[in-house]
Amino acid sequence: MAALVSVIEDDPAIRELLRYALVQGGFEVSLAASAEEGLAAARQVLPDVFLVDLMLPGMSGIGFARQVRQDPRTREVPLIMVTARAEEADRVAGLEIGADDYVTKPFSAKELVARIRAVLRRRAPRHGGQIIDYGPLRLDPGAHQVSCNGAPLELGPTEFKLLHYLLSQPGRVFSRQQLLDGVWGDHRFIEERTVDVYVRRLRACLGAEAEDLVETVRGVGYRLAALNPAARG
Repeated sequence: MAALVSVIEDDPAIRELLRYALVQGGFEVSLAASAEEGLAAARQVLPDVFLVDLMLPGMSGIGFARQVRQDPRTREVPLIMVTARAEEADRVAGLEIGADDYVTKPFSAKELVARIRAVLRRRAPRHGGQIIDYGPLRLDPGAHQVSCNGAPLELGPTEFKLLHYLLSQPGRVFSRQQLLDGVWGDHRFIEERTVDVYVRRLRACLGAEAEDLVETVRGVGYRLAALNPAARG
């Protein structure tokens, strides 16, 4: 599943340039011409990363970053500032308010895409694209393939995303609501019991050799079982 980048930029030409570069880089993109519009869009669909201009009409990029970091729902979403200002004071202000990176115009499209991917690897490893080996399982996000002890497994799109999400933080217990937010997106109006259905489907796809890796934590949710060090990939 491609990461969704929320681009908040008031200049139409730069906004279109960013959209094109990010789509070419394999991202989904939402566009906003102001901080207020970007915040409203995030209330409907939570993005995987914000890309926000420092100088905006109305609320500034710094004000936007401050609101994002104060809201529990968006607090953990990576945020990259994009601006023509290169002064150290501006960079420090953006980073102190909670920005994860700072890109100065003019910028290289390839560099920008690489910086976004780096931030996502740090803050949201499930979008990083790296192959994950875990016990008998190997998940290749780029090829959208999963194998168990070298044998390919047939997973549906949702089962694949669910396994990828669990593999991003093995051993961590996720509530059903956290899985809904992380796998389906919190804009999807589906019931928590849907998670139980897809966990059962995922276990069936993994088969006898790996189904026990997806553990139920009674009264809490689900986690990927911790492995002994010798069993790790």
